[in-house]
Amino acid sequence: MPLILPGNVASATAAAYEVANSCRFDDTANDQLSKTYGGDGNMRTWTLSMWFKRADLGKAQYFFGGGNGSSVGNFLRLNDDDTLEVYSYNNGTEWQLTTSAVFRDISAWMHVVVRMDNTQGTEGNRLRIYVNGTQVTSFGTSNYPSQNTDYYINDATYPHYISMGALGAYVAEVFFCDGQSYAATSFGEFDEDSPTIWKPKDCKANLTFGTNGFYLDFEDTGAGLGADVSGNSNDFTEVNLDATDQATDTPTNNFATANPLIGTGIGAYAEGNLKVTGISANWTTAFSTIAVSSGKWYAEGKTLHTSQMAGIIDIDQAHARINGFPGQSSRGWGYETTGTLWNNGGYTEDWGDTYTTNDIIGVALDLDNHKLYFSKNGTWQNSGDPTSGATGTGAISITSGYNYYIAYSPVDSTSSIWEINFGNPSFSISSGNADANGYGNFEYAPPSGYYALCTKNLAEFGG
Repeated sequence: MPLILPGNVASATAAAYEVANSCRFDDTANDQLSKTYGGDGNMRTWTLSMWFKRADLGKAQYFFGGGNGSSVGNFLRLNDDDTLEVYSYNNGTEWQLTTSAVFRDISAWMHVVVRMDNTQGTEGNRLRIYVNGTQVTSFGTSNYPSQNTDYYINDATYPHYISMGALGAYVAEVFFCDGQSYAATSFGEFDEDSPTIWKPKDCKANLTFGTNGFYLDFEDTGAGLGADVSGNSNDFTEVNLDATDQATDTPTNNFATANPLIGTGIGAYAEGNLKVTGISANWTTAFSTIAVSSGKWYAEGKTLHTSQMAGIIDIDQAHARINGFPGQSSRGWGYETTGTLWNNGGYTEDWGDTYTTNDIIGVALDLDNHKLYFSKNGTWQNSGDPTSGATGTGAISITSGYNYYIAYSPVDSTSSIWEINFGNPSFSISSGNADANGYGNFEYAPPSGYYALCTKNLAEFGG
């Protein structure tokens, strides 16, 4: 069975309604969508629904807001302690709901609905938060809005934002309904076959958007990632976003990324945890969020340095490592820029071609036959043939019976960078190749029978 660590992804079961795209926000680039309305909407009643997958932990992350960003506004954020919070500020806190629960799973998509209706007499009904279909009822802080008071969402005086400049996350299916108070069931549903799994549903036709409402599906880069498809034409302006920030990692098909919760000393993660940078002291390693024990899987990494390593490692040995590279472990193998193949701290020189900056290194992992192959710019090393099955032409034989991460290791330098592609690239692809199921976007064609590391493929092939 596949292991998706540190938590199981809520979209592992195929959904009838498919979300095609998300928008990848990189906090190192201050990515943002912004809009200032031409007129006021309803400042007492509105609903926000959005899906997101975190990339950053341990720092404040603003997902949505309306205000001047410093002294006045209403905001949805994850705090530096990873609690979820909705609050109002006007030279002091006016109201605030902060969850008791923390949300630290960077492998899973999460659905949040914020429901404001301060016309309600009961204060607990004036502001409600839902996470993955369930209303949150446990709060560390709970101060509710005053009844029948105008606040700052829908106020044309202030700009409104998706991301306030320092958000590291994937965001999908953003609905904002002006003048409406909707529960989470208006936007999603529990899966019939797996009733603990919350999933998005086709809901646009059943919603009333009001004057300032919008729906961002991030599907049309020609019209811009901030294009409103609700029918209202309430388009948002892109700030530091471009076509490469349109992602196919979504709540209905979750792709692997690098995992900052278990990476060994990576200096920095960026671009939705698909760009990893080394540190000055040691070799470091970034591991995929998904580990697999069966099936055939393909990934690519673009190297931005002259000394790097691509490889795989068993999850137990990966978790035990403090620093280093996968080829130092008995169940870890790595292909270094020198052309050297590493395993268990030993090495075979001149095993493959050397590689350098801007080369793309492919990993083909055949766990049905316990074989491993590496490619450089589409050429399989050691005369390897990933389609040779049990024969294993040019293959590296690996230990069976274990769950493996695909891993990319920057060397001991802050200029040592990998851009990793598990099928959802953060960099421009010049050719564009999907797997046989039509998933993924790779520079080179995956070998026949090999698939992108995503939950749609895991559900079919049982990785």
